[in-house]
Amino acid sequence: MNRLGKFKKIETSIEDLYIIEPTVFKDDRGYFMETYSKAELEEIGLNYNFVQDNQSKSIKGVLRGLHFQKENTQAKLVRVLKGEVFDVAVDLRPGSKTYGKWEGVVLSEENKKMFIIPKGFAHGFLVLSDEAEFTYKCDDIYNHSAEGGLAWNDEDVGIKWPLGDMEISDLITSEKDANWPTLKKLRKTDLFKNL
Repeated sequence: MNRLGKFKKIETSIEDLYIIEPTVFKDDRGYFMETYSKAELEEIGLNYNFVQDNQSKSIKGVLRGLHFQKENTQAKLVRVLKGEVFDVAVDLRPGSKTYGKWEGVVLSEENKKMFIIPKGFAHGFLVLSDEAEFTYKCDDIYNHSAEGGLAWNDEDVGIKWPLGDMEISDLITSEKDANWPTLKKLRKTDLFKNL
C-alpha cells in the first residue's frame, strides 16, 4: 500500500521507461517534497538499488550525451534542481520491440518531474534555460573505461530536440559528445552482448 502516494508513475511509449511525478506539499512558506524513497518507489513497481549520486551545472545550449556504459551498466533516476532541460533516453536493449526509439521529457525546477531510465538506454539532455543544475542517481558505479555513447544527432534515431530560439550551431557539446558513433555503427560492435 502506497501510504501517501508520494510518487506517481507515468508510462511512456517505451516499456520500463517512466516519468515520475512527486507529491509536492506547498504552503505560504514554500514547498516540501520527497525526491527519493526506496520503499515508496518499490510500492509502485520500481525496484532499484541506487549507489551513486551525480550533479552537473550547465548553461543554455549545452547538450550532454547521449551516454551509456558498456560494463557496469546503469539505471538512472534524473531530475532538475534549477532551470529546465529536455531529457532524452534511447532504447539500446537488444531484442527490445522499441530498439532505437527515443523518449523525451521536459524536466524543470517548476514541474519537479523525474525520469527513471533503466539499464540498456543511452541518455542525454539539452539545457533550455539560461542555466540548469541537473542531478541523478545511478544503480552502479561510474566506470570510465566502459564509457560509451550514441550520436545526439543520429538521423536514424531522429530525436526532435526543442531548440526554441537556438540554432543547431548554437549547441555546445564536448569533443567526445560530438564524436559518438551512430546507431548503425554501434550495432557492428560487441556492445550489445553487455547491455
